[in-house]
Amino acid sequence: MKSDLFAGEYMAQQASVPGMSLQNAKSIKYAVDGEMFARQGAMIAYRGSLQFERKGQGIGGMLKRAVTGEGLPLMAVRGRGEAWFAHEAANCFIVDIEHGDALTINGRNVLCFDPTLTYEIKTVKGAGMSGGGLFNSVFTGHGKLGVICDGNPLVIPVTAQQPVYVDTDAVVGWSDRLETSLHRSQSIGSMIRGGSGEAVQLMLQGEGFVIVRPSELTPQKASAH
Repeated sequence: MKSDLFAGEYMAQQASVPGMSLQNAKSIKYAVDGEMFARQGAMIAYRGSLQFERKGQGIGGMLKRAVTGEGLPLMAVRGRGEAWFAHEAANCFIVDIEHGDALTINGRNVLCFDPTLTYEIKTVKGAGMSGGGLFNSVFTGHGKLGVICDGNPLVIPVTAQQPVYVDTDAVVGWSDRLETSLHRSQSIGSMIRGGSGEAVQLMLQGEGFVIVRPSELTPQKASAH
């Protein structure tokens, strides 16, 4: 049988290194030898002897998710074999987190990660319930984190001289050492008269970077998370 479908760029090869690697722009391959974690429902294929089990978030994590709709529903993958992960054909990226690093990222943008990483669901400082109850997951430790983004991400440097303002529906994540607060970009009067619709943004200050997606979260996408 002959077809461009069988070109080398599409064929899955045996993993040459353990752990996480990009299969292509839309999927991540993980060579499992022990345990790893991924978002529930993200496994698209596997081979070998693997078991999949729902992972609890703890009482605090479940409470925050129930109140806000945000969270990080995870599954543990255990055994020995290879698994492929993807989500709605979103673009995939691998972030190497080292000791001393801390990356805060929206739960909807997490695909999979090494068991050597730890995460905690935290309230975004300065946002609180008045900002819709913004909760993100803060990753620390040493290992790889698989991140997804609808479209090509935009990474914007943040400096002490130039804070960055981002739409709360478009933000993917940021370096955790940045300070966050809510910023109102127009007056109540201008909103009543029919403003831009961009009334409140997340302001990030300090030294670091912020990652944003090239579109806001649609109502259909929001209801799916």
